[in-house]
Amino acid sequence: MLSHDPFSPSLLLTLGFAAALTLQLLVRLWLVSRQVRHVARHRAQVPAAFAQHISLQAHQKAADYTLAKSRTGLLDLGLSTAMLLAWTLLGGLDALNQVLLEWLGQGLHQQLALLAAFSLISGLAGLPLSLYQTFVVEQRFGFNKLTARLWLMDLLKSSLVAAVIGLPLAALILWLMASAGALWWLWAWGVWAGFNLLLMWLYPTLIAPLFNRFEPLKDETIRERVTALMQRCGFAAKGLFVMDGSRRSAHANAYFTGFGAAKRVVFYDTLLKQLSPAEVEAVLAHELGHFKHRHIAKRLVALFALSLAGLALLGWLSQQLWFYTGLGVRPSLDMVLASSSGMAGNEALALLLFLLVAPVFSFFLAPVMSYFSRRDEFQADAYAASQADGSQLASALLTLYQDNAATLTPDPAYVAFHYSHPPAIERLARLPAPAPALAPTAP
Repeated sequence: MLSHDPFSPSLLLTLGFAAALTLQLLVRLWLVSRQVRHVARHRAQVPAAFAQHISLQAHQKAADYTLAKSRTGLLDLGLSTAMLLAWTLLGGLDALNQVLLEWLGQGLHQQLALLAAFSLISGLAGLPLSLYQTFVVEQRFGFNKLTARLWLMDLLKSSLVAAVIGLPLAALILWLMASAGALWWLWAWGVWAGFNLLLMWLYPTLIAPLFNRFEPLKDETIRERVTALMQRCGFAAKGLFVMDGSRRSAHANAYFTGFGAAKRVVFYDTLLKQLSPAEVEAVLAHELGHFKHRHIAKRLVALFALSLAGLALLGWLSQQLWFYTGLGVRPSLDMVLASSSGMAGNEALALLLFLLVAPVFSFFLAPVMSYFSRRDEFQADAYAASQADGSQLASALLTLYQDNAATLTPDPAYVAFHYSHPPAIERLARLPAPAPALAPTAP
């Protein structure tokens, strides 16, 4: 049941949260400052390992792009920190909840309205910076292909999809929190895990086509190479598709999507324009390496395990009065003593507070998570080199680093926290050298 001694634990939570948020902010600022100084210091000269493959002009474009994104990242950090404080310790979430209680009264409809209003306000607050990133930064470096109309259509469609999918799921979770007893979190985890698996299965055929056009791969040379590669690797997919990524961005990529028999191989049209058939084969071999080493399955299991632990923690925290008051919220106390879950009417508040606060503390696990992700990338590269031409993978990576304006000189500490993929110099050092005839090219 709810704690009846809110003052000391509440104060400790307030102080602990403020301390963690301050430390996180300082670490993030330190990392960005290191990244900016490191990239700017190496801007004037292409690293020796890349001198025969990357032009100075392309290297400087990548440095300038990284610096521009870093400055935008600082704005985003300031905005997100201010919003977090506004929602919690400054009473924003509490005020929103009280307004909706006065307007709608207590019940599931009020809690769904709280979740929806929170999402809407947070989304609107982040729109100006998102627009700046897309139509100023990405536009400046030649990556943005979005028109205002397409951007607006994407926003409307994504909002509609989020509402159609998210509101029923949220209603079910909130109902379980209120009605399923002390172990509601176990039932909620089962629903959430099942929903994610279902979404992985449905996404390729029902959701992705709402935003992009997918056409079967027509290039016979690439199709033959890719098909032979997948047969060698024992991988089956429902189809090979080309996505019109160039409608939105000049960035290139390839990925697998779907689940079980619904898996698809998807190539951005920009990728096929930039790489040779042998390079495309090598890139796909890298992606197959993730499946060979079961990286996707392992990450999914880790995600489900962490979500189970998080929901179990929320199950306990949601019954503690100090959890609410320590984060600037006055929970509804009506009928609490009659509630088997110990939080009658506070389910949405508990869920939102946890989603707001948990990333502050989990941030300090970032170096561990990033390390394992980079390790997986090395393993996938090694597998690609064993199943295709490793020098072609190196050549493809060089092309993608250049065309995507990825810096060749990131700061090591920044890499440790934020890089899910190894830096270019470390990654290419483990692969056969690309063909020496490859000449420096302009961006």
